[in-house]
Amino acid sequence: MPELVFFSGTMDCGKSTLALQIEHNRSARGLVGMIFTRDDRAGEGKLSSRLGLVTDAVEVEDGQDLYAYLVEHLSQGGRADYVIADEAQFLAPEQIDQLARVVDDLGMDVFAFGITTDFRSKLFPGSQRLVELADRIEVLQVEALCWCGARATHNARTIGGEMVVEGAQVVVGDVNQSAGEVGYEVLCRRHHRRRMTAASARAAALSPDVLPVSAV
Repeated sequence: MPELVFFSGTMDCGKSTLALQIEHNRSARGLVGMIFTRDDRAGEGKLSSRLGLVTDAVEVEDGQDLYAYLVEHLSQGGRADYVIADEAQFLAPEQIDQLARVVDDLGMDVFAFGITTDFRSKLFPGSQRLVELADRIEVLQVEALCWCGARATHNARTIGGEMVVEGAQVVVGDVNQSAGEVGYEVLCRRHHRRRMTAASARAAALSPDVLPVSAV
């Protein structure tokens, strides 16, 4: 039976790499996929991984009906055997409903990949709807690590290496941004709560002792 599968995890856990692997494996068997994405780091209409792999994709627009897009594609003689939706957290809830309809009415597997929560530890609306509708949820097992070495469970937004907790939910950026630019970092829950990034941890380690030391 066709399924709507949600592959979730933090940044750096290999979501886009897995999406590209699924595309490769299925296309090698003669199947044709429809790939949707939104706000990929490589630019408009691209699905890319941090390993340097990239392929073309359909850039999803605000208000676009994904079910209608597929129906039109098929009615004009196009082919699609399955659907991949990367950066699915950026899709609107109604677009997730449309992907579910693709599974139910068109009989296609839909593989959605996305981050579950934003930099404030709040669910993205698209991810929330996927949790509600998916036939299966797969938490990726390639663990991203916090700077302390613990398993990273939270995404942090940074400016100049300092964690910020206010601002728009969606701001396109990437890891390893230069100072002053919007970037992202994965942290364990403890250091996300303390707003301690790798940069601030290094700064704290270099600071002089603040407690008085008296000679005995």
